[in-house]
Amino acid sequence: MRAVGYQTPLPIDNPASLQDIDLPKPVPSGRDLLVEIRAVSVNPVDTKVRRSATPDVGQWRVLGWDAAGIVVGTGPEVTDFAIGDEVFYAGALDRPGTDAEFHLVDERIVGRKPRSLNWAEAAALPLTAITAWEMLFDRLDIRRPVPGVKPAVLIIGGAGGVSSIVIQLARVLTDVTVIATASRPETRDWVTSLGAHHVPASSFPRRRRIGICQRLSR
Repeated sequence: MRAVGYQTPLPIDNPASLQDIDLPKPVPSGRDLLVEIRAVSVNPVDTKVRRSATPDVGQWRVLGWDAAGIVVGTGPEVTDFAIGDEVFYAGALDRPGTDAEFHLVDERIVGRKPRSLNWAEAAALPLTAITAWEMLFDRLDIRRPVPGVKPAVLIIGGAGGVSSIVIQLARVLTDVTVIATASRPETRDWVTSLGAHHVPASSFPRRRRIGICQRLSR
């Protein structure tokens, strides 16, 4: 199968930093799904891995986390998916990346691709959405009541990837007031359309932005 990989971390402008390669097509076992990849996305973690992770001598490292595709094979213990299912997911640290024609993934970290999204849109979501969820509910615990305080969340740069998901999750799954900053008129309109209650301009001085947010959250 075709894939994109590297053998030595090199500057990105080096022709050998990422190469088109041919690898054996993986075979599913256990609870593995063999997915024919239709779209992937690029994440900041790709650059960090490429800089720091050196494969064993003679081996290739394939990057890629987010993916969307069609199940074309299953391991003998798979129970939740079948061949032909359209799926999307973020891969695992201990497996090769998704920048390949085919990819093995444990069915327990896979979701069914929403019918309303095309392949590229579905592949853009998983890692961003997971990050937004963990930030809001695992780390910030946004639904935990704070006595005497009106619940609110301030999102700096509301038009960003993670930020835009945070806005939507907060609006749909909580009753907190969502305050999200944005700079240009078009990004302010978009952030508003995502559900933010208040959208102060990012161009305001920091002190003024903080003052606005304090007044809005009272």
